[in-house]
Amino acid sequence: MASQSTGWRSHLDTTMMQKRFNKSLPHKADEGFTLIEVMIAIVVMAVGLLAVIASFATAISATQSAEEDLIARQKVLEAMESIYTARNAQQIPFAAVANVSAGGIFVDGPQALKCAGPDGLVGTADDVSCTTQAGANCPDGGAECMVLPGPDGILGTSDDVTMSLGNFTRTIAVTPVLLNTGIVNNNMMAISITVSYTKAGLPARSFSANGLISAYH
Repeated sequence: MASQSTGWRSHLDTTMMQKRFNKSLPHKADEGFTLIEVMIAIVVMAVGLLAVIASFATAISATQSAEEDLIARQKVLEAMESIYTARNAQQIPFAAVANVSAGGIFVDGPQALKCAGPDGLVGTADDVSCTTQAGANCPDGGAECMVLPGPDGILGTSDDVTMSLGNFTRTIAVTPVLLNTGIVNNNMMAISITVSYTKAGLPARSFSANGLISAYH
């Protein structure tokens, strides 16, 4: 009997000690996100989404102007090559490789992309209106035009469409080259050719090429 009483007393003491221990423990307050933390998270997510949207917009605009970019680059190279070819073939004297304002043959400022005239060079005063393969004058004042496949995807059929390059301009700038002494080098000129174009809904774009041409070849 004494043993049983001792066991109950021990159990009671243990229970009371556990209760006192539990009371002595600090109760941790309920935690959660504050309004400021939520607002910061929203701002961070918004910035990330805007960056993704901007990258999509850039990719779409690049796709929309891919064809025009290719044409602009090609027209820059064509003009540059024609000048070197004219020099090599001695079509024109080297002194004529200059802008009109400097006594040369290349018209100053942006010019429409017309076809080469009798001198075989584009960007000069004798440029002529371009024509289609059928012999008709290109639209937009005779600016160069291209015939592209129509809805059937086949070139040379009745549904072909004509793409005008009237929204393109070409600038040929010829400047003298100076020697180390500061004197003009009469046997070398610097050429800069820029082709620019505009397209609805997109900013104007341009492509340039620079080169040096000498009197010798």
